[in-house]
Amino acid sequence: MHGYVRAASECAGVMTLGLPAEAGAFDADSLIDSIDGVLLTGSPSNVSPACYGAPAAPDEMLLDLARDAAVLPLVRRVVAAGVPILGVCRGFQEMNVAFGGTLDPAVHTRSGRLDHREGDHARPIERWYDDSHDIDIAPGGVLAGLVGEQRVPVNSLHHQGIDRLGQGLRVEATAPDGLVEAFSVACAPAFALAVQFHPEMRIHDCPLAQAIFTAFGTACRKRLLHRLRAVEPAAALA
Repeated sequence: MHGYVRAASECAGVMTLGLPAEAGAFDADSLIDSIDGVLLTGSPSNVSPACYGAPAAPDEMLLDLARDAAVLPLVRRVVAAGVPILGVCRGFQEMNVAFGGTLDPAVHTRSGRLDHREGDHARPIERWYDDSHDIDIAPGGVLAGLVGEQRVPVNSLHHQGIDRLGQGLRVEATAPDGLVEAFSVACAPAFALAVQFHPEMRIHDCPLAQAIFTAFGTACRKRLLHRLRAVEPAAALA
């Protein structure tokens, strides 16, 4: 979690507030009215297959049903309200499911797919976030507007991946095996991007990681100004 807080603070220039990942722990309307951005973090846990109509998860799959219940109903409301959102790894998968997409629970077992998992666990954990493969950035999209390159290296630490892309989502980047590595919400009124890799761990040496969090921070400040203007008339009457 430290990586996300550091990236949000040092690169995006925003202050973070952690939310409990439990249904009913907060009021969605009040939350949306009072925040300027949402960062959906990665996690060792997986989105439950029950959330996208797939067969039951194997016993060894780590789930977080409380987070599923808290986040999945919130995603589309956040986007529709114009709140900037950035999804990373599990957050990327949550956004896809929230828009009606499905997931492949074990990408590495599919013929023709790369092994996108983190690799040797005996390595120091910081080495888990080294670059693993390239991504091809789709022209004309959000990522293409952030970097001047069509192909860049990224890290890869995931078992699940997109099977069917959700409705209204635009592919922003793919891995060499064709797996979707980034998407945006095509008609979102504000910044709405999700990435399968982990830019939060590479903000000091990866221009793409820096650009993603900088753009997110810029969108959050734009949202803040919009909220402040909305309350100014009431404040003047007081």
